[in-house]
Amino acid sequence: MLTPEQFFGFLAAAVLITLSPGPDNLMVLGMGMSRGRRQGMVFGLGCALGCLSHTLLATLGVSALIAASPIAFTALKVMGGLYLIWLGIQALRSRGGSRAKAVEGPDQSLMRLFAKGLFANAINPKVVLFFLSFLPQFVVPAHGHVAWQTAALGVTFTAQAAVLFGLLGYFSGHIGQWLQKSERASAWLDRVAGTVFVALGLRLIIAR
Repeated sequence: MLTPEQFFGFLAAAVLITLSPGPDNLMVLGMGMSRGRRQGMVFGLGCALGCLSHTLLATLGVSALIAASPIAFTALKVMGGLYLIWLGIQALRSRGGSRAKAVEGPDQSLMRLFAKGLFANAINPKVVLFFLSFLPQFVVPAHGHVAWQTAALGVTFTAQAAVLFGLLGYFSGHIGQWLQKSERASAWLDRVAGTVFVALGLRLIIAR
């Protein structure tokens, strides 16, 4: 369904993007730091699985666009590329101020924490826009089965996010302290993410 080049290229980009400081992974770190490893891991799993809803929307949207008009699909890729470039520039301009903050509030059951992470990710419009911008870059219409390609990419993103968020939750104490003490580390992660976003955006626009 996906060629090795598609899969590993997408996986590498997805891992770098998932590790870059952002609301989801910082929330997972904060949850783990304040509530404990298990709570951080469960919340992170909820956040990761929330990506499945965005995968469904992207699969339906990309497939419909290709069926309706190749020109419309090209327009989506160009707009998506511009959006990724904008995200990259924002990350490159960041000074590494992202910090994991302890999550305040009453203790909640693991099921409620899982549902909270799932719901927070599923209703985030920025994640919807990101998926519609990011996934089409790795879809090759000439290979056929566009819907299955898009779905496989989305599931791959979800799976690696679940693994990485789980690790972030488990090692939240150590990672959180490291980021708190080192602005350089946070800035370095932002620079890497920014470079990846800009490169992906340019590739998305040029390789049409």
